[in-house]
Amino acid sequence: MSRISFSALRRLLLQGAITAAVGLVGASIFVAPGFAQDKPEVIRIGSTAPGHLKFILAQQDGWWEKEFAKDGIKVELVTFNGGSEATTALATGAIEVTYTGNNPALRVAASGADVKLIGVSSYVKAGGSSIIVKPDSPLKTLQDLRGKKVAYLTGTVRHSNFSKALNSVGLTTSDVEGLNLPFEASGPALLRGDIDAIVETDSTAAKLVDTGEARVLYDTSTHPEWNVPNVISVNGAFAAKYADLVKRLLKVDIEISRWADAHPDETIKTFVEATKSSEKSVRKTYSQGLFYQDPKLTDDAIAALKGEEKFMAGAGLLEGSVDYGKWVDKSFVDGAYTEVAAVQ
Repeated sequence: MSRISFSALRRLLLQGAITAAVGLVGASIFVAPGFAQDKPEVIRIGSTAPGHLKFILAQQDGWWEKEFAKDGIKVELVTFNGGSEATTALATGAIEVTYTGNNPALRVAASGADVKLIGVSSYVKAGGSSIIVKPDSPLKTLQDLRGKKVAYLTGTVRHSNFSKALNSVGLTTSDVEGLNLPFEASGPALLRGDIDAIVETDSTAAKLVDTGEARVLYDTSTHPEWNVPNVISVNGAFAAKYADLVKRLLKVDIEISRWADAHPDETIKTFVEATKSSEKSVRKTYSQGLFYQDPKLTDDAIAALKGEEKFMAGAGLLEGSVDYGKWVDKSFVDGAYTEVAAVQ
């Protein structure tokens, strides 16, 4: 299976912009539906590096590659440094499908971009974000973070969770000196004493906590009501043209999610190796051997996304508003479940 790293982002975005421009010009000059392609040459599926669980499992065993090989369609898996980069690529047509956190997906939907919400990437209520500090740090409570240097990737679920944590004690992100840093930079900076705290996923933060190099100041998993599903989105033009392919992609997604629950130890091993996460932390998140990867767009999932949108708007993390009637399209995942049931 072809894999593309973030270094290819600019090329992909440029290709998407050029394709869009050429398409607009072509549409104004000449339309020849009789010669339209009946299938794409490639389907590019993106995720934030190293990838969401189902994305990682697909990389490992070529699930999507096998599905579309019979059609002569190539599959490329593209990893991005952040969800905003992934959703920008999706909106421009540089990739066709993406697995991201809810915050980037809500922002691109609120911008009015032609993207569709077609499924849930995961809805794990046991996981969360951790705020970590050095073991000998004088910081003991959330209130102690006022005026301190705190690193987190802006526009991410961690950003949202951090905002909610601060709000719970009467603070906002304006009360801290926020630094937009990935863990590769924030981890060493914390150990050097250049910053005071890091906000990261539980499994990433555990890389320093398990070795005794950091301790947890606050764990947002104590507030499962803050958790919101991660999502699967598709470029709107691609979905309109290749609806059956989108449905088949989700059919494979369902199969991957069920395989994961049937093979918990192998799934955890693959995820830990790919993400370099703490196995102890990962097993804590999936303590019952269930991975909550079902892509179905339930009323509960949509309600959680609407609640997150409201929070983001109030916290200054969102411009515009989401038109759920245009954004949410359950037809693809519902059709995929029908196909899976027919096979069984």
